[in-house]
Amino acid sequence: MKGLPRNVKESLQKARDSALLGVEVYNKPAVTFKSGGYITLMVIAWTSLFHAIFFRRRIRPYYRKKNGRWFEKIEGDYRHWELDECLRQYYGNDTQNPVSLNLEFFRILRNKIEHRSLPEIDSSIFGECQALLLNFDNMMEKEFGPKHCIRQLLSFALQIYPSSENLAEAVKKNPTVKSAAQFIHKYRSSLSADIYQSGQYAFKAFLIQVANHPSQDALAIQFFNYDKLTPEQKKIIAPLVAMVKYKQPSVANVDTLSAGEVVKRVQKELGNLKVQRGGIQRDKFTFDWHVRCWKKFKVRPDKKSQNPEHTDTKYCIYDVRHQDYGYTQAWVDLLVKTFGEEKAYNELYPKRA
Repeated sequence: MKGLPRNVKESLQKARDSALLGVEVYNKPAVTFKSGGYITLMVIAWTSLFHAIFFRRRIRPYYRKKNGRWFEKIEGDYRHWELDECLRQYYGNDTQNPVSLNLEFFRILRNKIEHRSLPEIDSSIFGECQALLLNFDNMMEKEFGPKHCIRQLLSFALQIYPSSENLAEAVKKNPTVKSAAQFIHKYRSSLSADIYQSGQYAFKAFLIQVANHPSQDALAIQFFNYDKLTPEQKKIIAPLVAMVKYKQPSVANVDTLSAGEVVKRVQKELGNLKVQRGGIQRDKFTFDWHVRCWKKFKVRPDKKSQNPEHTDTKYCIYDVRHQDYGYTQAWVDLLVKTFGEEKAYNELYPKRA
């Protein structure tokens, strides 16, 4: 860290130490407060990294008093910007940056879990947790160069186990998880498809055990970034990705959307299109349109059906307790793909075509 001002060095060292401690906590087999400890330390790490960036840019990351002339102090020390303020200062009006949205996710989640131990959510947020670390190291390299990165100090975690438990199952085991689970679901649901599928928002990977490599010098585990593969390589592994996807259990509410949410998402994804009806300009995609859609694709039975649970579970799940239906993100994706063409819409309304 030679050549850097003292305040930059101190903030960088704090950022690196906090990140490494976070990884150490997360990787300890006996620790049950994995996500809680890791998230808390990584929030500190990111905040310190932002402070280092601002100090190097000769920006003092302190809150100012109302008069704007002086900085606030708490017990004699300057009141530093917290993570949410750092995000506003660094990303500005870029509200759709996957790195920023990943950090915002953990900023809010930390407040929900710091006073509780919720190991039940660990497997569900692993992707976001891993992206949080990878993004940290990438930001470190971007702002201060590769020599300050921590990747060379990390290795592949050993305590990996095949887990397919989702948030709904976690809530069943421990009702106190419900608040955090609802936040996770709501936050993910608010993201666009591009953001949610971004490796910068959540890291996704699958491992395939292979026969031993003939070379004694070959690495036991090799990582290939999907985004950097050629179209031909992506085409080759596509069947493998589909093969290892597991079927989510048919549990309502936590991972499903209401009909209203489906309509809003499709309307937004397809450009908030309008149509003239009764001399008034209205949203193109409505509840009536959605009813016509589930009837056309036969994803669920009619309300009068004696077997309301007979749904296409890829797109729709029946909630026995509330006697209504929840729809999946796959259903939204299908509708967006289908009704991107005017012909499909006109087929639902033949008289209007």
